[in-house]
Amino acid sequence: MNQDFTSKQLRQDLMALCRSHVQQRIEIARQAMEAAQESANSESKSSAGDKYETGRAMAQIERDRYAHQLDIALALEQELERINSEKDYTIVQPGSLVITNRGTFFISISAGKLSVDGNEVFAVSPASPIGMALAGRRAGDQVLFNKMTYEVLKVG
Repeated sequence: MNQDFTSKQLRQDLMALCRSHVQQRIEIARQAMEAAQESANSESKSSAGDKYETGRAMAQIERDRYAHQLDIALALEQELERINSEKDYTIVQPGSLVITNRGTFFISISAGKLSVDGNEVFAVSPASPIGMALAGRRAGDQVLFNKMTYEVLKVG
């Protein structure tokens, strides 16, 4: 790990990656939702009326599924906006970077493994099991998670 691995700049870089992750999810959901809507609108009446209605209903269900995914992505975007990456942290909370003996975690949104300057960081939600286990901890604390001990080495 780099010495200043918990620097504000690194947290800002991680926030940018998380924002990019969310924007990509939003764009994919919007495009899929629009495509499903176009499909529903373009279903033409055939001689078999039931087939037409079934096709429209299926396209509407698909559109609704993508609309739900869009809602989730927009909620993630709002969650990110509440995080202050400028603040220095000593206690694990949203926005903090946590170095443990078993990996490094950015408490933000569930965006998976991110790589910044060759360092791997797991972006996890505060509501995730590991996020909840680490919440409120400080450097030197230990947490038992999935039958493994995580030692908090540094919080920044």
